[in-house]
Amino acid sequence: MENTEIFQNKVDNLLSKLKRCYPSDYDGLLLGAFNAAYKAHDGQLRESGEPYFIHPMGVADVLIDLGLDVSTIAASLLHDVVEDTYYTQEMIDAEFGAEIGALVKGVTKLDKIVFKSKEEEQAENFRKMFMAMAKDIRVLLIKLADRLHNMRTISSLSSERRHTLAAETLEIYAPLASRLGLSYLKCELEDLCLMVMHPEVYAQLVKDISLKRAERQDIVDNICRLLKSMLDELGIHGEVSGRPKHFYSIYKKMVAQNRTFDQIYDLTAMRVVVETVSDCYEIMGKIHTVWKPIPGRFKDYIAVPKPNNYQSLHTTVMTNYGTPFEIQIRTYEMHKVAEYGIAAHWKYKEKRAESNDLDKKLGWLREVMDMQGEMANPKEFLDSLKIDLYSGQVFVFTPKGDVIILPEGSTPIDFAYTVHSNVGNHCVSAKINSKIVPLATKLKMGDYIEIITASNSKGPSRDWLKLVKTTTARAKIRAFFKKEMKEENIKTGKDMLEAEAKRKGYSLSQLFQPKWLDAVMARLSLTSVDDLYSAVGYGGITTNQVLFKLIDCQKKEEAKDAPPKLEGVQINNRGDNSVIIKGSTGLLVKLARCCAPVPGDEIIGFISRGRGAVVHRQSCSNVKGMEPERLIEAEWANQTQGVIANLKIVAEDKGGLIAKIAGIFSDQKLSIESMNARLDKQHLANIAVSVRVNKTSELEFLFKKLQQMPEVIGVSRT
Repeated sequence: MENTEIFQNKVDNLLSKLKRCYPSDYDGLLLGAFNAAYKAHDGQLRESGEPYFIHPMGVADVLIDLGLDVSTIAASLLHDVVEDTYYTQEMIDAEFGAEIGALVKGVTKLDKIVFKSKEEEQAENFRKMFMAMAKDIRVLLIKLADRLHNMRTISSLSSERRHTLAAETLEIYAPLASRLGLSYLKCELEDLCLMVMHPEVYAQLVKDISLKRAERQDIVDNICRLLKSMLDELGIHGEVSGRPKHFYSIYKKMVAQNRTFDQIYDLTAMRVVVETVSDCYEIMGKIHTVWKPIPGRFKDYIAVPKPNNYQSLHTTVMTNYGTPFEIQIRTYEMHKVAEYGIAAHWKYKEKRAESNDLDKKLGWLREVMDMQGEMANPKEFLDSLKIDLYSGQVFVFTPKGDVIILPEGSTPIDFAYTVHSNVGNHCVSAKINSKIVPLATKLKMGDYIEIITASNSKGPSRDWLKLVKTTTARAKIRAFFKKEMKEENIKTGKDMLEAEAKRKGYSLSQLFQPKWLDAVMARLSLTSVDDLYSAVGYGGITTNQVLFKLIDCQKKEEAKDAPPKLEGVQINNRGDNSVIIKGSTGLLVKLARCCAPVPGDEIIGFISRGRGAVVHRQSCSNVKGMEPERLIEAEWANQTQGVIANLKIVAEDKGGLIAKIAGIFSDQKLSIESMNARLDKQHLANIAVSVRVNKTSELEFLFKKLQQMPEVIGVSRT
């Protein structure tokens, strides 16, 4: 009853919020989307046992606070219906229109595609998400809100799943939020990850910061008053506040600088928000005359904004209290962007100048999508994305004095391709600060770069792919080899494949069977063998991406006539062992995996080609399709060492369930070989058990005992 009341309160609160924030659209689109999602998810539960609809409501709530438009809010309420309910994509499109349908489709996972590994699935999901983002950035905003609510409600998951989710969030989603300028969302995601991955550290930080807050509050208040008096003295209108740094940033500093909490002094950042850019520089000058700035800690992000369009002046000064304080100075407009990032385009769009065009703010995203078109391997795309998200930055200058922002570790080649494709393709050498340097030289903050080009240059070297840091440069180099040198690429790729196949003990002609090759090319989105050779030649795909699949096809072809893989005891037909095959001696016998017979079952043998006899239960469905002339009578011997029986138990998920089940096996003196359990969407426990038994009567008695448990819904052999 209590949970029902909590759920209803959340429903009422969200409806009130929707009506308050979107009064003109509430009765139509929003209420329609709300009711459709509510009905579709009716009866579904989360891992915590709460109604599933709490999750889409939580996602919508985050996006309402970000000020997103009506279509995004509607799509957030519907974002899981295609994946988890009877709704189809076509139904969404027809009922709510193409715009909302596209947003829902962009967020929906790729559950219907079979992947070779969890890593490949994750990589392809991210690539799909970025392709949808290229059309509409709101897809990522929904996905970020989805991840934030999942992290807020992560406690009901198993420890392993919590850590997996937190690691992925810290690796991808928090940096993406940062790249979009969503500061508060990024900070909360990082703190939630810290709480999951290092709970002891998080708890200690909460305790330490709480104790230190009281003793620092007076200092913070006094510095705020001093900063306010400086504004008054200069006649500048503005606001001053102290903002505590979030837990993860403190933790990172402790790890990076190998310090204890007591050795971290800048726990609070002072913020000054004023009306104009000139006011920012004027108050900065005043601060530096009152307090001594710490060298190397001044950053001007107004003149040179971060890639996410963040602008502010940062300085760290030594105050009269003997502790350093970081002070951030920005305009009100900059403050909106700093807090809401790309979402400020919607939240404050009625007040924003036309020049602040949304597309301009998403230049990095276009570069990501240019890059992904050159990558057939989704994992390679994800690895490159991580480089873009994680790298620190260096600011370097062109000969005209323009600032270019590049990832740490970039080379003059990266710089050249950032300026223009032709500059990169015809680059022959470079000067850094007027001195000629090797093209592999790492750029440093403030370097002045000049690229020397030659019109007769043959183009980039393949070795450059190992030197460059930016995905833009890598994509443009590959594009050059793909378009300009196709004939050479075809020859190079073919030679590379032949050499690698030979090294693995195969010939290329042996592996290039049409049906196998067609499957490989379809997977890599290629249309001809020449395109395959060319892609290998210019580095778009690796030789192993092609050969591993072809070798796998050949092995499957060779194994086609081999008997199915079997498990059980490896025995022969002598009377002192488990199975007697009538009319034969010295024959190798195995128990079939498909029906897993145990002593007491009526059995029959199947003579396989060159591999002995396979014993099935007579009732096994596979026996009906076997060649009659190869079936042979079989029976259990008097003595047995026991065999494995596989059981499936479906039960309600209640406390102590596994212990009770294990107790029944123990009471019957039966040995459990393995046990695995999982929860399905109906929150029922599905338990797979392998147990060693001697005869069917033992199994029958075990079934009876298990079925007497009130929690157990069903027991069956598998």
